[in-house]
Amino acid sequence: MPETFRNTHTNKDMQQLRHLLSQAIGNGIGNQPVSLLNLACGRADETRVLADVFGKNGIQISGMDIRDRELDIARERWKKLLPDNAEAEFHVQNGTKLSTLKQLPDDFDVVFMRHQNYWNGDTTWKEIYDQALHRLDEDGMMVITSYFDREHNQALEAIQSLGAKLITNIRNPDSRILLDAKGKSVDRHIAVFSKL
Repeated sequence: MPETFRNTHTNKDMQQLRHLLSQAIGNGIGNQPVSLLNLACGRADETRVLADVFGKNGIQISGMDIRDRELDIARERWKKLLPDNAEAEFHVQNGTKLSTLKQLPDDFDVVFMRHQNYWNGDTTWKEIYDQALHRLDEDGMMVITSYFDREHNQALEAIQSLGAKLITNIRNPDSRILLDAKGKSVDRHIAVFSKL
């Protein structure tokens, strides 16, 4: 069953994201089922893409956001539209409290943050990055995408200052320009980190 989105551009954005992720991680995921934490996921439009790219051998996706209404949309959509080897659950939680959440696995193979908003509270986002890295398996990867050039560079610096190693950093040349803010475009950058 194909995904359906309110925004007419979302299907193409998801195709772009699928290509970008495949390019960024290469063969970076092993042959085991994957546990993936999708932080600040909102409606989690990218859930099927994450399942397809990271879950070739099965995947458990844990989405997390503070906006319950957005998560209701995600829950309704993804209970029907995931492949048989994929599961997704969504939690209303604050990413700065990640270390205290007992309903999540202790370690994730992948932590994903699409359109992280470092510019909108750098101290808060640095704390989210730090907690995410602590929940990342020793061989795991953290993946972020960004809307803006400057915020992406700030996020790269912040995550590396917490001890992560930058593995891949790609500028998306086909990023769809958004009109609500100058210099903003969909998944303009993607970066992949590992623990040192």
